[in-house]
Amino acid sequence: MEKEMKKVPAVRFKGFTGDWEQRKFSEIAQRESNMQLSSSDLPSVEYEDVVAEEGILNKNINSKGTQKKGVIFDGNQILYGKLRPYLHNWLNPDFKGIAVGDWWVLKPIETDKNFLYRLIQTPKFDDVANQSSGSKMPRADWNLVANTTFMIPSSITEQKEIGTYFNNIDNLITLHQRKSDQLKKLKAYFLQNLFPAKGEKVPKIRFKGFTGEWEEHKLFDCISKITDFRGRTPKKLGMDWSKEGHIALSALNVKNGYIDFSQDVHYGDDFLYEKWMKGNELHKGQVLFTTEAPMGNVAQVPDDRQYILSQRTIAFTVNKNIILENFLATVLRSSQVQKRLDELQSGGTAKGVSQKSLSSVEIIIPKQIKEQTVISTFFSDIDRNITLHQQKITQLQAVKKFLLQNLFV
Repeated sequence: MEKEMKKVPAVRFKGFTGDWEQRKFSEIAQRESNMQLSSSDLPSVEYEDVVAEEGILNKNINSKGTQKKGVIFDGNQILYGKLRPYLHNWLNPDFKGIAVGDWWVLKPIETDKNFLYRLIQTPKFDDVANQSSGSKMPRADWNLVANTTFMIPSSITEQKEIGTYFNNIDNLITLHQRKSDQLKKLKAYFLQNLFPAKGEKVPKIRFKGFTGEWEEHKLFDCISKITDFRGRTPKKLGMDWSKEGHIALSALNVKNGYIDFSQDVHYGDDFLYEKWMKGNELHKGQVLFTTEAPMGNVAQVPDDRQYILSQRTIAFTVNKNIILENFLATVLRSSQVQKRLDELQSGGTAKGVSQKSLSSVEIIIPKQIKEQTVISTFFSDIDRNITLHQQKITQLQAVKKFLLQNLFV
């Protein structure tokens, strides 16, 4: 006997009562099939013109070039990629185009457009759409989706409230992403101009109060110790990773300017930590550098927790008489050093750099430690603001995920 469906969501906006109603997907959304060749009036839109799941239209779409056949759509319809989970809900009601490729163009039937768009993002719809047809190139099965029953509010007002709420979350995510992107561009600009260009001894832009030429050093002249456990694994030590304990920092965790604790995190217990790190313990602020897959990411140990230095990542201990840790982290991310690292990398698919290659890297730094402090503090402030925006995005995405599970039946 088929299990009876729930009739109300776990979370509901205040003021709404009563059961939701069962409807087949084909009763709330019509699949459009009005085919036409793209023309000068109607541009073609393909997968590469849409950002997956975010629904952001690529600004570069146009109607020039070879005419392509597809389904006509407008701002009142929804695009769903039946081959890949791409979505777009058109915010511009006046926009018209030709959806080229494996799209479903969906028109709401007596259902709020924004509510339908969010329903398509729920785990239940995803589960049904992933029961694909085809072998060489699996794709969502329209007959299966069309005949699947979903619960929806009988009140259009409740549908609109749900749709609007998710639109507001997406707008906030977009706002924080835009600010983060602007800060990253600003950072890239200053990484190029607050450091001397190749063959020069002073930067194009300099903080007030500092004069005189910078001085050139071999990178390794500024380093008193390199901690490199390349190739070391728990198995080689006769041990294994744990479910909790000391976090292992690998090239997958070390990003440019921060540590990503959500990427492929492994843990070691006290015994593994002692055997692995004894005599080479990391400290807060120590500079980390990824040697491969990816090569050239630079971050600093974020706190005083006892971390394990893992795959494809090395740690630098600086010569404090020459350079500050914060400034080393900054200069390694400068465009001049990154270009040099690109020239040195070797390998096939996974490009990498050896210690021998790194020994040839030269950096140019201010003689005054005070100038190093001012520059590194400036970039630390930018990084902190980027991190704040990224954290807000992560929080909003978590809220969105929770509500997609609980604001729907």
